[in-house]
Amino acid sequence: MNESLIIYIGLGLVIVILAFLLLRKRPKKGKQQNNNLEGNLQDERQMSSIILNAIEDGVMLIDKNNIIQLFNPGAATITGWPENEAKSLDYKSVIKLVNDKGEAYSSDQDPLSKVVKDPEGGTIRDNNANLTSRSGKILPISLSVSPLMNQKKQFSGAVAIFRDVTKERLEEKQRSEFISTASHEMRTPVAAIEGYLALALNDKVSTIDTRAREYLEKAHESTQHLGKLFQDLLTSAKAEDGRLTSHPTVVELGSFMEQLTNDLRFAADKKGLALEYSFGSNETIDATVGKGKPAGEKVIRPLYYVKADPDRLREVITNLFDNAVKYTDQGKITIGLTGDNQVAQMYLKDTGVGIPSEDIPHLFQKFYRVDNSATRTIGGTGLGLYICRKIVELYQGRIWVESTQGKGSTFFINLPRLTTEKAEAEKRKETASNAVTNPITSSTSPMLQ
Repeated sequence: MNESLIIYIGLGLVIVILAFLLLRKRPKKGKQQNNNLEGNLQDERQMSSIILNAIEDGVMLIDKNNIIQLFNPGAATITGWPENEAKSLDYKSVIKLVNDKGEAYSSDQDPLSKVVKDPEGGTIRDNNANLTSRSGKILPISLSVSPLMNQKKQFSGAVAIFRDVTKERLEEKQRSEFISTASHEMRTPVAAIEGYLALALNDKVSTIDTRAREYLEKAHESTQHLGKLFQDLLTSAKAEDGRLTSHPTVVELGSFMEQLTNDLRFAADKKGLALEYSFGSNETIDATVGKGKPAGEKVIRPLYYVKADPDRLREVITNLFDNAVKYTDQGKITIGLTGDNQVAQMYLKDTGVGIPSEDIPHLFQKFYRVDNSATRTIGGTGLGLYICRKIVELYQGRIWVESTQGKGSTFFINLPRLTTEKAEAEKRKETASNAVTNPITSSTSPMLQ
């Protein structure tokens, strides 16, 4: 059981306990009934207190004014703040979050701050946070924050549960380093083998009989597959430890997706599949839960700006497209773009074999492949969709799939949409930054024009 699952289960238990302790109101009954209720409530509170004190994970409750109202022993151990000192303080004095570079979280990044500002947004999780303890030590933590609502559905506070994941992060780093090193070292000999096989298959270089050519072609295909596996392993390792190269810039998805669709058309034609590009829709998908909802009247050619690395976006769409071609024998593939004021949504729909419902929750996990007759005959590393998810998450996006077995699949990618004004401001910043970085190439000197 991984740390994310543990923290989610623990959070559910803690919320139930805290909601009971804080929000329950005693009914007005007779004196004897009140005495009995008081006794029962006291027993239940003691039991809840025992459970909270026994949890190794940190549990903290804040009110709507950011003041800490509950701080269990687990939280005291992780943060270095004694319970009696932490309570009644603003949580920002105790819970100081930083990223992997040691930079303090902004209010837009802090899960607690986001829940307080927008309690209707629901639970917010951060599995990559780092906590600066009272002594100044930085600890990697998993953090999950949920809003608490009173009986009138009004925001009354938030509960945070966090745990020290130093051991898990270290083990994961060691695994990633091993995979990265091994993949890098093995790519060189595999590339050499592939090169020599390609030379052997070249009629201008060597002469071989028909049977030998067949064997060499199979060996060449297997070597290419092995090279792809090592490349995917290397990319996945970089994605996990934050070494994945990314140069985000402002991208207008309308023209970007249209051009990309044209570039991919040859591969679809080669298999006899139709490929179309769809812009706009009368339906969009909610960025949080992924359920269809009306999007209002269709808008003609709006500008969908996002901030992301276009090369990485191309990698994601191409990967999804390649999968669609592999698993679609006939029909068509649709690449589309739609969205609303907050979200720009790309989607890729096929008429292929579809995905069994029991496999969908695991589809974006590392090395996971659907086990059926179709996948057994089609090669793959089981890393493509995992890498896609990691890339999309780099830009605070979300990727998921909806599928009916035998009727095809639709993959959705939601990215935060920039307003035109913000996009133009970001472009000006990029231009200014480029001018500082490359003063010669950005010069307006007549000699350089």
